[in-house]
Amino acid sequence: MLERIAGLSDERAHDTRTVARRLLAYLQPETTLLLGVAAMLILTAMGQGGAPALIGIAVDRYITGRDPVGLQQTMFLLLGAYLIGLVGFMGQAWLMGLVSQRVLLRLRNEIFEHLQRLSLRFYDRQEAGDLMSRLVSDTEVIGNLLSQALIQSLGGIFTLIGIAIGMFLLNWQLALASLLIIPIMFATTQAFSARARSAFRATRESIGDVSSNLQEDISSVREAQAFNRTAQNVERFQQVNAANRDANVRAGGVTAAFGPAIDVLSTVATAIVAGVGGWLAFRDVITVGVVVTFLTYVDRFFRPVQQIAALYTSIQAAFAAGERIFELLDESPDIVDHPNALSLPPMAGHVRFDNVTFGYHTEHEILKGISFEAQPGETVAIVGPTGTGKTTLVNLIARLYDVTGGRVLLDGHDVRDVTRRSLRSQLGVVPQDAFLFAGTVADNLRYGNRAATMDELIAAAQAARAHEFILALPEGYDTPLGERGGTLSQGQRQLLAIARALLANPRLLILDEATASVDTRTERLIQSALEVLLEGRTAFVIAHRLSTIHSADQILVMQTGEIVERGTHEELLAKGMLYADLYQKQIRPAA
Repeated sequence: MLERIAGLSDERAHDTRTVARRLLAYLQPETTLLLGVAAMLILTAMGQGGAPALIGIAVDRYITGRDPVGLQQTMFLLLGAYLIGLVGFMGQAWLMGLVSQRVLLRLRNEIFEHLQRLSLRFYDRQEAGDLMSRLVSDTEVIGNLLSQALIQSLGGIFTLIGIAIGMFLLNWQLALASLLIIPIMFATTQAFSARARSAFRATRESIGDVSSNLQEDISSVREAQAFNRTAQNVERFQQVNAANRDANVRAGGVTAAFGPAIDVLSTVATAIVAGVGGWLAFRDVITVGVVVTFLTYVDRFFRPVQQIAALYTSIQAAFAAGERIFELLDESPDIVDHPNALSLPPMAGHVRFDNVTFGYHTEHEILKGISFEAQPGETVAIVGPTGTGKTTLVNLIARLYDVTGGRVLLDGHDVRDVTRRSLRSQLGVVPQDAFLFAGTVADNLRYGNRAATMDELIAAAQAARAHEFILALPEGYDTPLGERGGTLSQGQRQLLAIARALLANPRLLILDEATASVDTRTERLIQSALEVLLEGRTAFVIAHRLSTIHSADQILVMQTGEIVERGTHEELLAKGMLYADLYQKQIRPAA
């Protein structure tokens, strides 16, 4: 049904049928409401089909026969037919609007849940703005299809069927003459649809580009102003926006001629009825009232076709949006639980990398033959030049990516053989740039432990050396934070991230350069908080400032994806190799 309405080209017919079938599947839970819609459509069709017949009866029996009483009664019946049609139209519009919103609710929930399941590899190659466009803009286009285009198209089809039945009951010869134009109408629709689909696909893709550009530029407005790049950003956005305009102009140009073409065909059909009907009336085969009825029928027959033509843009855009949505929903997560995956028991914290290799792309390995072991409660520091694979290594522990070779073992369990939920529930992460969510300070602290009490929040904040500055905020723990915690300093955000990790009480910690971007005083606060956080836990610390890892149980020095040195701080200094060189450069920078 949907693909017939859309009139899409043969080259995309398979995709069209798939999109139509999947869209219709979202309507299945609304069967009861749709039955109500069908009843309203029938009422509308009865009103549309019955009114012209009453007009014909009024002409032949009561106007020609000069019967004012009969004419008056017929006019009341005609008013009743119009009222029936009005009730049906209002009812179908309200019910289908309700169906549309319920479908949108389920569709958006499904997309968001799917986005939460997708692996980091997907987000590495996908722009956030385009995903937002699919979730918000494309689904809204689908909603317009269901609430407006679909109901009017289905209503038009019911009306066409009712009118066709009425025409054949009156006079089959004139009915056939009236419908001679139908094959030409379908051929015209096919001709326009062959070009329209690609044009509307381009409009949906271009609005995704606009959203991606907008999201990036808004997120980076501080950097743009600091580097005086606002003019270039405006120019780039204007280019992307102009591309969207051009795509919509091309799509509008394709569809602009469709409505007038249908109008011409409607006029031709009216002329055919007037000519053939007049000739039959002259020969007394039919009455003048029948001709009048047929002229009304033809006008009403093409009215829904004209409505569908007017909605052609919405229909084509909805199918293009549906393709983008289902393309996203068909994206498979790279990281999934094994069918027989077990729940990871409470960890002691024994970690072993067994000849691990990894590459984001098969042709380029980031990690090469990584093997080491961390005993429960140990702190393992990972150092090395930028781009050597330090963050990649710790991401494999949390199974944010899967190894391409070797194994990562936690307490003897391969991380691929346990459920992700049971694994990640025992991990804590403090990144270099702590992400804070829109909400209060308390909301952010509870992110890893929703059941935490206020006393537990305060205890964690005190241990993380964050309690004092939290109390100094306007509303303390109930102070709303801006996007990404923009009202706080970098150090304050890090302290909150440490308090959040403490509250989650993980068995294994990952700290990714947690003190890299703060001043010396704040660094001392963070180090003091980290001592509390690390106590009794296995920890992996990616360190930029080597002065912060003197007490690490072992230090892994990485270069070009390999561990080139390992040992304690004193042992590595004594070797006088890469670590000693990095350390000396930090404590005695070149003049």
